[in-house]
Amino acid sequence: MKSLCAAAMAALLFGPAAVAQDQAADNTAIVKEKVRADKKLLVAANMGLSEQEAAAFWPVYDAYQKELDVLNGRTRDLIKRYADAFNAGAGTVSDETAKSLLDEALAIDAAELDVRRSYVPKFGKVLPSAKVARYYQIEQKIRSALKADLSAGIPLVQ
Repeated sequence: MKSLCAAAMAALLFGPAAVAQDQAADNTAIVKEKVRADKKLLVAANMGLSEQEAAAFWPVYDAYQKELDVLNGRTRDLIKRYADAFNAGAGTVSDETAKSLLDEALAIDAAELDVRRSYVPKFGKVLPSAKVARYYQIEQKIRSALKADLSAGIPLVQ
């Protein structure tokens, strides 16, 4: 898993707010799709799925990723809102803006937990519990690495 380039994954999974602004949009879409495919290969390489398990797992995985993409979009929008406020305030944001941003960040975290919880029984219908737990470990490691890399480039609120 260490072979993943966390910076590229964060930029591509969390969208344009994390991508250099002068990069062509179609190149971003192509690279984003490549990163998603690489993530899927990473998951496949670490899951040890039988053919039967794989046939049942991947549709649930794809649906789960779509729901996570919605949250990634919210995160991208939140980062853009923060960047706009930070830049407009010469490195500071108002208390009102800070509260609004914090509320949205916590709402995104809560929504992600809700999605994760809602998919446990869905994955449990197609995989044994040990493999569901393994998948959640893999997914969490990937998302944690992405979030850590992404947050490293975001200045603290002043």
